[in-house]
Amino acid sequence: MNVSITEIKIGNLSVDYAIPLVAEALGMDDDDSKVKSLAETIHKKTEGNPFFMLMFLRSLYDEKLLQYNFGTMKWAWDDDAVNSKIVTENVASVLVNKMNRLQGRTQRMLMIGSCLGATFRLSAVIEVMKNLSRVEMRDSMRSVLSTAAIMGSSSASLLTSDLTNSSTDRDGSVSSYASSIDEFEEEGLCEVDGEECRFVHDQIQSAAFELIRPEQRDSFQGRIGSILLQSLPPQELEACLFQVVGLLNCASSPQITDKERDELARMNLKAGIKASKNAAFDSAKVYFKAGREALGSKGWEGNYGTMLDLCSHGANACFLTGDFDTMNELIDEVLSKDIDTMESYRVSDIKVKSLLTVGKMNESIEVALEFRRQLGLPTPERKAASKFTIIREYIRVNRLLKNKSAEDIANLPVLDDERYDMGNRMNEHLAACVFLVEPTMLPLIIFQLITTSLKHGVNASSAFASLGLLFCGPFDKTHQGCEMAKAAELILEKPGMRSAASYTAFITQSYCYHWVSPLQNTMAPLLKGYQVGLEIGDTDRACYCLISRGYHLFYIGRGLDSIQNELEASIQVVTQLKQDIARLRIIILLTTAKKLRGIDVEAGNKILDSMLATAASTGDVNLSAYANSMNLEVFVFFQQWKEAIELVEKAGDVRLFIVSTYTATRYTLLEALTYLKAAQLASGWKKRQMKKCAHKTMKLIRGWAKNGNVNVVHYLFLLEAELAVLQGKNKKAKESFNAAIATSRSNGFLQDRALAHELASAYFKTQGDDYWRNYHIECSRACYQEWGCSEKVEQLI
Repeated sequence: MNVSITEIKIGNLSVDYAIPLVAEALGMDDDDSKVKSLAETIHKKTEGNPFFMLMFLRSLYDEKLLQYNFGTMKWAWDDDAVNSKIVTENVASVLVNKMNRLQGRTQRMLMIGSCLGATFRLSAVIEVMKNLSRVEMRDSMRSVLSTAAIMGSSSASLLTSDLTNSSTDRDGSVSSYASSIDEFEEEGLCEVDGEECRFVHDQIQSAAFELIRPEQRDSFQGRIGSILLQSLPPQELEACLFQVVGLLNCASSPQITDKERDELARMNLKAGIKASKNAAFDSAKVYFKAGREALGSKGWEGNYGTMLDLCSHGANACFLTGDFDTMNELIDEVLSKDIDTMESYRVSDIKVKSLLTVGKMNESIEVALEFRRQLGLPTPERKAASKFTIIREYIRVNRLLKNKSAEDIANLPVLDDERYDMGNRMNEHLAACVFLVEPTMLPLIIFQLITTSLKHGVNASSAFASLGLLFCGPFDKTHQGCEMAKAAELILEKPGMRSAASYTAFITQSYCYHWVSPLQNTMAPLLKGYQVGLEIGDTDRACYCLISRGYHLFYIGRGLDSIQNELEASIQVVTQLKQDIARLRIIILLTTAKKLRGIDVEAGNKILDSMLATAASTGDVNLSAYANSMNLEVFVFFQQWKEAIELVEKAGDVRLFIVSTYTATRYTLLEALTYLKAAQLASGWKKRQMKKCAHKTMKLIRGWAKNGNVNVVHYLFLLEAELAVLQGKNKKAKESFNAAIATSRSNGFLQDRALAHELASAYFKTQGDDYWRNYHIECSRACYQEWGCSEKVEQLI
């Protein structure tokens, strides 16, 4: 992320650049008047396209209008003859004439190669040549004969003779085609690298394709696909799969037999699955659709299994490309059939994920719970869990764990029961949903995941990473939690577990490791989690990584302009992927960054208010927590303590809804600081109440620091400084401010250093110490300036 993309538009050459190009090609000086004249003439005809310019030069040589004079040791040409050729010929005719001058076999190979794509395998072309009859080839190339005759090409009779000759192309050895392969390269048409052959320009491929009669093109391509399907060995067929299926689809028509329909559908299914594995989901969607169309309306009756796979995989491809309308049609089509629960798993899985993606968490929960019930697996009730139930289940799972190390867990057998595997995957979706709307259910679902894993084996899920989340957050066992995160990462090393890579990265880096390691260390793994998620089609988890990375960048003090650029790019990605949950959370952070920079402040206030309204209407307590957290950031940085205390008192315990995240840690600092400032400004019972709340919140941060959380040390120093100010302990206040500034500097928290300097300046102002007051305010202004917080810099002037 944070990559600056520069677009370079490459146009045609001007005359000034065309002259050196021609001069260099001829090995002559670019100030030679004849070279200038030739270059200007060619440039006028080709409009400065470098490829066509060189192609014209080559055609002049081929027609002996351009010859090398060994007496003068220079190229020579007749200007009048060249001008005559350039006036009568266009770019297309140059390429056609070039094709017509080739050997007949070379033409046929190029024609076949053009159907296979810009890059093709020579073995595939040769296989088609061996199996395609001369009659088929002659019928397909009639347009070439006509074109050659019209243009008066001397190759017309040669081509006719070659096609009507009784000899065949049945000799399949590469050596027998060596002269044609050499001609590819000598004529500058293709580059050959072993088995791979590539057209040097798309215009050459187009010219070769134009050799086929327009009315014969679909049938000709279909015939090529059929030959390759029947004759290529499995390994070769796999390498050419996309080309072969694309060719077969060209010839698809109502007249094909049922057997051919079944084969075409099967090949499209195979190509779609391969495309999906390569993260080419748009292409996969096309293959799956072509397969369904091949089977037609009676596909469910005649080829049930293939149709089920085409619909299920097709729904997934549609989900991953944001085509939700088609996805829902396919899901409904599958679920309308009389199929058992396990056969409907794939579309049920997609339905649960898609509902979560668009923010319909409650519907997603109901579908997932119902599927688990249909599987006959234990299913939690859809209600808030009591503390007693959570503690009881925690004790039970701890007994099952028996102090197992990460290595012990990673060595557990792989889950081979398909029913439990499906149930675990549904529980993963449930965990993501209830985290947003009913957090008390989360521990029970995670404990079910762990129970299944310990009793029946591990699968490609984030079960132990999720357990790490619970241990690090609610149960305050950070080291045990990080051990579970390590176990999840070790499980990924087992074969077949890569599908859990993105989700595991998200959970371990967002909920576990920041408790014991510098927050900066999460940046690279989260970016990798995002990239892997896109590669394997786990787009929702990829976007989760993107959210977490964005917030962590903000918390470590990355420049606000840099953050804004990355977030704006991220919004484009998640919008394209139709990931509404991710989009809303990124918008909250982007709005906050812009407000701190003084950009669209009023509009930003309205956006954050609308986010809170959306959260209230949908029951998304997690969204509400993020909006409140970012509002509090702005209030604290701008010293709006009245607004800050109102928010804290109204929002309640926000940590419950962003459990184990660094956002919860950050909110705890802001909350404690708000209570201390409110106590300093209050008197009587209100002051005592605020001080009590501050002590309670500071106790959490002290505990985290004691357990080795390096990211909160400067928080604790800053809070102790403000507490000392409240208590009138001047020496303690000065020492703690200095410690907060020093640790925030050494740990790289730029914005927190700015805040510490600002609060220190306010303290020294109350002490009447203008020197240190001015010193700290200047340092604060410099830090805010470096961070990019323009609005704050203006406030401090």
